[in-house]
Amino acid sequence: MATTIHQLKSEKSQTYLAVLTGATTLVAAIALSLELTSTLEAVSFITGALCVWLVVRENVWNFPIGLLNVATFSIVFFQARLFADAGLQVVYFVLGILGWRLWLRGGENHTQLSLSRIGRVESAGLGLFVFVSTLCLWLTLHHLGGSASFWDALTTSLSLASQWMLNRKQLENWLGWIVVDTIYIPLYVSKGLYLTAILYAIFLCMAIIGWKQWHRSWNVASELPNKGTA
Repeated sequence: MATTIHQLKSEKSQTYLAVLTGATTLVAAIALSLELTSTLEAVSFITGALCVWLVVRENVWNFPIGLLNVATFSIVFFQARLFADAGLQVVYFVLGILGWRLWLRGGENHTQLSLSRIGRVESAGLGLFVFVSTLCLWLTLHHLGGSASFWDALTTSLSLASQWMLNRKQLENWLGWIVVDTIYIPLYVSKGLYLTAILYAIFLCMAIIGWKQWHRSWNVASELPNKGTA
């Protein structure tokens, strides 16, 4: 019975994700046809939503789609003078390649990587990284004349930590993305990137669904050994 309930909830989540991804594509197409956005931002919009959908499904093909997404977003952010976000996309590209390999060969005996939870030591290390990285980037970006320097630095640092956890297929990566997306929405509105702001609102919804979906998967996986020993 418990497994059936998990399956029903999973199917419901996938339906929501499919609707959000379809809505994303439709909004991007309409905005592009009305010349409310650039082709690059529209492509970033669609590939970003598709990438998150694939991550929630634990589908390794999220990585090649993600590489295309960060390549286009790097140009969009640079043109908006969000230099840290533009540079972050380059780092994402490298991390995406590494994550692709980890998901395929990072498990035991070079098998596919399994879902896991982050440990206390690693969590503390990532927290320290976010603090130091945010401080250093904030000072650097302020000196270079970047806009919204503190928030740009904070979201960059949090995003890197979240991507680290995602590459290691750790459940807590979704909590990081939820915080990041919540900050990004008003930031992009303030820069006039309205389509991107809408995208990150959709990302926020997807991240919440992703957290719930992966949490259910973790619970199901945790129940299996107990059933085997019962």
